Amino acid sequence: MRAGMLSVADLVRQVEAGTLDTVLVAMTDMQGRLQGKRCSARYFVDEVLDHATEACNYLLAVDVEMTTVDGYEMSSWDTGYGDFVLRPDLGTLRPVPWLPGTALVLCDVEHVDPHGKPVAASPRQVLRTQLDRLARHGLHAYVGTELEFLVFDDTYEQAYRAGYRDLTPANQYNVDYSMLGTARIEPLLRRIRNEMSGAGLYVESAKGECNPGQHEIAFRYDEALVTCDNHSIYKTGAKEIAAQEGRSISFMAKYNEREGNSCHIHLSLRNAAGDPVFAGDDPDGGSALLRHFLAGQLDCLRELTYLLAPNINSYKRFQDGSFAPTAVAWGRDNRTCALRVVGHGPSLRMENRVPGGDVNPYLAVAALIAAGLHGIEQRLPLEPELRGNAYRSERPRVPRTLRDAAQLFGDSEIAKAAFGEDVVRHYRNAAQVELDAYDAAVTDWERIRGFERL
Repeated sequence: MRAGMLSVADLVRQVEAGTLDTVLVAMTDMQGRLQGKRCSARYFVDEVLDHATEACNYLLAVDVEMTTVDGYEMSSWDTGYGDFVLRPDLGTLRPVPWLPGTALVLCDVEHVDPHGKPVAASPRQVLRTQLDRLARHGLHAYVGTELEFLVFDDTYEQAYRAGYRDLTPANQYNVDYSMLGTARIEPLLRRIRNEMSGAGLYVESAKGECNPGQHEIAFRYDEALVTCDNHSIYKTGAKEIAAQEGRSISFMAKYNEREGNSCHIHLSLRNAAGDPVFAGDDPDGGSALLRHFLAGQLDCLRELTYLLAPNINSYKRFQDGSFAPTAVAWGRDNRTCALRVVGHGPSLRMENRVPGGDVNPYLAVAALIAAGLHGIEQRLPLEPELRGNAYRSERPRVPRTLRDAAQLFGDSEIAKAAFGEDVVRHYRNAAQVELDAYDAAVTDWERIRGFERL
């Protein structure tokens, strides 16, 4: 068992001793958020351990505002908004150090039927399906996600009342790699690092970033599903800790016109014996498998961008010269490319630089695996690496809007073959819901430009 985790026996002992009174029973929704119930620990031990629990199936059929919307097959007014089953994955059971007397367990989502059929569009199940495909090739994925965030001295309530305008960043200037800059908010960063360690995450480091108040806490890579679980727990926990400290944190992809929040995803593969398989005998130290895997990424990137950049705001990051990618290209240790190959020997890995801090990690990693399998199964040849500035290249571009990305995803035969047509329809509808909401909104930008002068 990993350090910081709980066994069922540990949980029962703590419940009996009265030191643990609450268990958070959570699933991950389409937006990558934790949703679920706060169960009394006694009820969890007596009932949920053996019989699971249920929740309304609208949790996978609402927008970010939790508004019921049309277009979903699994959940609607016509089908009565029934339940689905939240089945605890006891391998995710852990304490929650920032909440007293509390533990947390993540769940797989199942239909309410005698067979417990998984809900295909559940993000965790979308990833499990791709991991199962990968396992049939004798391969296993290891992943690390690098989340950037902005820290503000305002509370979430103050930010809301201010309309999220004129907030005070925790740093007043670029603190990229600055020891002084991170020291300014070390009490908050230290709490997050230490309490994430207490929740079973392996913290590597914290560093400052470019935008005022921007920081990143890095965690050690792990098996793909474990990393995605930890990613979701970390985002929730970091916000809760910030709120306890009278501050707020935002992971949105592009808060202002300066540098956005990225979530670079590092991925490598191992065989059934646990040996890395990206290293090989080519002149640059890579393998044929790595070349096919990368070729699949390039071939699929535009069609699968929606799973990497799921919101209107995601596409505001893709600006030339911003360290966010615009060109569908790969390079060795080249941060101007969408795909970067980094490391040597056993640590050789691929980094996808497209996702922002708003990404759903399960869907993004599923997309990377599906693209890589496409390259492996079709034995696609890899184009030459791009040397120099990819922003000035003639390579194809990452989709510039959610509208474009959603259309490419919805029409993609590769996506339908990998995820199933029902899953593609589900998430294509989610994109349309966001587009419809945005198209109906009147923005500050429009008022400023048009109130008097038009």
